[in-house]
Amino acid sequence: MRRTLTACAVLLSASLFSFGQTVPAPVPSTTPGDRQDIRHDRRELRHDRRDIRSDRRELNKDRRERNADVRERRQDRRELNGDRRDIRSDKADIRQDRRELHQAIKSGDKEAAAKERAQIRDDRNDLKKDHQDIRSDRHDLRHDRREVRSDRREVRQDRRELRGDRKDFRGDRRETRRDVRDARYDKRKAQAAK
Repeated sequence: MRRTLTACAVLLSASLFSFGQTVPAPVPSTTPGDRQDIRHDRRELRHDRRDIRSDRRELNKDRRERNADVRERRQDRRELNGDRRDIRSDKADIRQDRRELHQAIKSGDKEAAAKERAQIRDDRNDLKKDHQDIRSDRHDLRHDRREVRSDRREVRQDRRELRGDRKDFRGDRRETRRDVRDARYDKRKAQAAK
């Protein structure tokens, strides 16, 4: 059997040699340059995927921060409205205490007049505190609005970056496919030429 195979191989190579052909050498699947290009493209694809994941994480983080800022702003508005209600209530209490003070003075009741003066003083202190709270809440609201604007800018920037990374990823994927296709074409061409 071995002799027969050896004889067939010798006859085949002799017949090829007589027609001016040589025994075809094994063709490598791709050239080293093509393999290097494919490895490079795959590495770029991995980096682009990593960038896309990172940008998605940043985008989601910015969205969460923005939502937290919006909730905080709503809370600040509630507090501001509560302080405004307190101011209206304190003003109404002061008016009521003044009426009672005038009645106490008219009737000559010094004890009741002193009590009403103390209540008016307390209501004015409460009013002053409520005004300070309102100023503080307004300052917080302005600060929160600035933060929300900057967070929205960051979200828009992250979306732009994500879009760019997706384009890069698609381009790199296209380039890798093209390189693989070219390598296969070169392989077929080399085999056909032999």
